Amino acid sequence: MEYLTYEQFGAAGDGHTDDMPAIVRTHEEANRRGIPVRGREGAVYYIAPAAVVAVIRTDTDWTGASFVIDDRDLDDFRPPVFDVPPEEEAVPFPVAALKAGQDFVENPTSREQFVRVYNDEHRDYIRLGANQDNGHSRTDAFLVGPDGRLPSPVSFDFDKITRSYASPIPEKRLTIRGGAFTTIANRWESRYDYHGRNIRIRRSNTEIAEISHYVEGEEDHGAPYAGFLSISDCARVEVRDCLFTGHRIYWTIGSAGVPVPMGSYDINCGTAAALTFRHCRQTTDIMDRNYWGLIGTNFCRDLCFDDVVFSRFDAHMGVSNCTITNSRLGWQCLNAIGFGTFRIENTEAYGHAFVTLRPDYGCTFRGRFEIKNCVWHPAGGGRTVFSAHNDGTHDFGYPCYLPEEVMIDGFTVAEDGESPGPLWIFNDWTGKPEGEVKYPMAEPLRVEVKNVRGIGEIGLCQNPGLMRNTVFVRG
Repeated sequence: MEYLTYEQFGAAGDGHTDDMPAIVRTHEEANRRGIPVRGREGAVYYIAPAAVVAVIRTDTDWTGASFVIDDRDLDDFRPPVFDVPPEEEAVPFPVAALKAGQDFVENPTSREQFVRVYNDEHRDYIRLGANQDNGHSRTDAFLVGPDGRLPSPVSFDFDKITRSYASPIPEKRLTIRGGAFTTIANRWESRYDYHGRNIRIRRSNTEIAEISHYVEGEEDHGAPYAGFLSISDCARVEVRDCLFTGHRIYWTIGSAGVPVPMGSYDINCGTAAALTFRHCRQTTDIMDRNYWGLIGTNFCRDLCFDDVVFSRFDAHMGVSNCTITNSRLGWQCLNAIGFGTFRIENTEAYGHAFVTLRPDYGCTFRGRFEIKNCVWHPAGGGRTVFSAHNDGTHDFGYPCYLPEEVMIDGFTVAEDGESPGPLWIFNDWTGKPEGEVKYPMAEPLRVEVKNVRGIGEIGLCQNPGLMRNTVFVRG
């Protein structure tokens, strides 16, 4: 098969010469001719601290090659190093309104589409706490089949849609594989200036395989990164057999004027659907509290994680449907809010709670949690499967729900030498006397628990008065 190499366009691959101009030229020509690119086995391509972007539109194989991304003394930190853009530009999608639960829309094309809709006149996710903000436009993103069917339904009501975009899913899969990348960390002031300098995926139907990312040169300060692997505005992306690295935690002053810990996710996903991560690991110890958790998501749908070992999974703004199987989660464990079904199976996790429903976004999950054959190592005396804190005094832009249904079948609490104590499914999430909440949370409809081991008494909630109407079934 015909392919191009970076050396054909002047790359030295010696680890010292700036190879980025040659890399850019190689991909420009490969894109023009529609042929693959390969890295040279044993080459070390040095990428200097300059805002230069290589655009990838053809299959790329970096197997056996290494890259050094030097982020010291950057002139512009926001652009990626490699950008994988959509195959076709997005166009407006003809829809005026949507209802939560809707699973059909008229599709004017005969192709599967990835659709993003916005209502800029309504604010959601009005964040509470040290990083408080004024929220974001109401947003949803979903796949639409050629027949107009949605694989999973709309999450929010949209009385009005001010913007909409549709991108067709390419029939041919683009593959990017191999390569060992080392980032020499930036030394910027520790504030929320998120650095790019990454691989940015914006093309649907893309596979990322067998890539490794390492981080060197972190000091006692630095700016965060927006994910070495950044996936946004696309669907049907698979990441497999990859190795990532946690970043050191720094401290800064949050928007509320108080110190907050600040870190980087090595994987960042935003406004994306049908993402799969298989057989992925991290170089840093998942229990080392000096390093931030590995993956963060916003406005994502239909996520699948199988056989991953990460220090943290974090869904900030509304994951809709997520599955985690055959995995291990470390000290920051599992943090989420959202919609649909969240399934966790054959997974071992650490943390103060098995699931933390994020309090800065109201602890809301409008849907169902399924936990099956999992092991939890409580930290710091934790005794609640779900941790939530919402005193009902803040308007997050939407009504808040505890999971409407919870099914736990096979759950082992590994006490690690501590004396067994009672296990609560939910904590007392309000911390306030009854009747003082302005924005009450909806309590669960049904909680079913069976085959729980390693613990004594099992209770529904630390404050029984909060769940008087919940059906609680113990097997």
